[in-house]
Amino acid sequence: MDGFSSHTFKLVSVDNKVHFVKFHFKTEQRIKNLTAEKATELAGKDPDYATRDLFQAIERGEYPAWTVNIQLMTPEQAAKYRWNILDVTKVWPHKDFPLIPIGRLVLNKNPTNYFAETEQSAFSPSHVVPGIEPSFDKMLQGRLFSYPDTHRHRLGVNYKQIPINQPKQATVMNQQRDGFMTVNGNGGAAPNYEPNSIGNVKQLGVGLIGITYTPDPVSGTVIKHPVQITDDDFVQAGNLYKLQLADAKQRLVQNIVNHLKNAKPSIRKRQLAHFRRADSEYGKRIETGLAKHASRI
Repeated sequence: MDGFSSHTFKLVSVDNKVHFVKFHFKTEQRIKNLTAEKATELAGKDPDYATRDLFQAIERGEYPAWTVNIQLMTPEQAAKYRWNILDVTKVWPHKDFPLIPIGRLVLNKNPTNYFAETEQSAFSPSHVVPGIEPSFDKMLQGRLFSYPDTHRHRLGVNYKQIPINQPKQATVMNQQRDGFMTVNGNGGAAPNYEPNSIGNVKQLGVGLIGITYTPDPVSGTVIKHPVQITDDDFVQAGNLYKLQLADAKQRLVQNIVNHLKNAKPSIRKRQLAHFRRADSEYGKRIETGLAKHASRI
């Protein structure tokens, strides 16, 4: 499978030049999907199929790899672009902002202890390195604090002291103290505040890359806006449908029909209107599929 950041982040250069960025992970194994029927069969007969396939491939030295790409957009381009570039439901078309390869992600080692190295791992979009910042993407802003909250609930307030969650190439110095399962000395006898006369940990200078957020100019009026859905919100969904090959379109339609047929008639009717707004053929094929199901009951 391919992977995507979905959210918009910011890349900040050493001279504080800002670009908006989306990350793309393109599989080097080529995309391979299961049909709904095969997935249902495996869920009952072999639910560990995908995990075992990944584990055994790595054991054989056939390391799964992804090419890491980015899309870049300047703040000036963002201000004039057709879509809100912070809207997580929208993509940046590649013809407007081509993919730029920057590296590879390779899975070359299986965990020695699954619980210690996998179950206890704690990922969050707030865990970023200098030079990468979050944007004002509203859903991203919510996840910046909700993900660490989940980790504190699941693993404890000092989840960052668990070896799998510690940085490997950086020395971390902060004033974080106390709490359950503190195992790193808890700062010893040093004070847990700054400024202080001891001089143990100092806040890094304002304006250093990765230390403070780069400024974002804002203007306008703050107001509670009602949700306004326009035809433009359906353009990208329709374009994606048009890109599919014939057999992929058929599987997509059938998968939707298989789920939507169980909904109330009023919900089916409302949902069909969405599909029609994306693409008239798309909506018609789903409507035909639902009608065939209705004729059998």
